[in-house]
Amino acid sequence: MMTFDRRRIIQGTALALLSMPSFNIARAQSTDGWHALKGDDGKPVPNTRLPVELTNEIDALPGVIWVGSKSSAVTLYEFYDYNCPYCRVAAKDLHVLLKQRPELRLGLVNNAILSLGSMQAAKVELALLLLRGPAIAYELHRRLFAMPGVNDGRRALDVAEGLGVPRRESEPMADSEKVGGMLREQASLAANLGLAATPSFVAGGAGILGYPGARTIGRIVASLDACGEIVCPS
Repeated sequence: MMTFDRRRIIQGTALALLSMPSFNIARAQSTDGWHALKGDDGKPVPNTRLPVELTNEIDALPGVIWVGSKSSAVTLYEFYDYNCPYCRVAAKDLHVLLKQRPELRLGLVNNAILSLGSMQAAKVELALLLLRGPAIAYELHRRLFAMPGVNDGRRALDVAEGLGVPRRESEPMADSEKVGGMLREQASLAANLGLAATPSFVAGGAGILGYPGARTIGRIVASLDACGEIVCPS
C-alpha cells in the first residue's frame, strides 16, 4: 500500500506555490469599491471588476466542488483556506443560504495560502472529490470547518475515514500528481484573479475580498438573481 508521505505533499505543494507568479494584488486593489457594497458591519467591502477571460476559466477549473442548483444562472464562487477563521463562518452561512436560495449554484475552490496544513487538507478534499464525488467532498468541507483548531492532512484523513473512505484509498490519491496538479491550478487562478484574501468570492464579473457577512452575501445572491450583478443599478 502506498503511504501518505506528508513531507512530500508539503514540500511539493509549497515549491509549486512558490514557483508561481506573485499575487496580483495591485489588480484587485486598484479599483476597490467598483460597486458601492457595504458589509454587515456597515463598512465598505473591497470589490473589483475582473477580466472576463479569467472568470470564464473558473467553471472549467479542475477540482471545483459544485453545490446547489444545476443551473449556472446564479453562480457564486468561494476561494477559501482551511485555516482561515472567516472561512469557518462563511461555510456555515453559505450552507444555510443554499437552503434558502435554491437557485444558487455555489462553486468551492481551494486557495490554500495560509499554511502547509491547509495545503494538506485541501489535497485530501480533492482526493475525496475524485474518489466519491462532490457530495462526500462537500461533507468533508463542512465537517472540517465545523471543527475548532488547526486543520491539516492528518485531521482531514480522519474525517474522510469517518465518511467511509478508508486511508488505503484516500492517502495515495491525496499524494498523487493529479491532485497536486489540481491544487496548483486552483492556486494559480486565484493569484491571477488577485484574490489575496481568504475567503474571497467571484460573482457577476466582480471579485469580493474578504467575508462581508451573511446578510450581505444574501443580498449579493438576490442581486445576482435579479440583474446578474452583485449590486443592481438603482
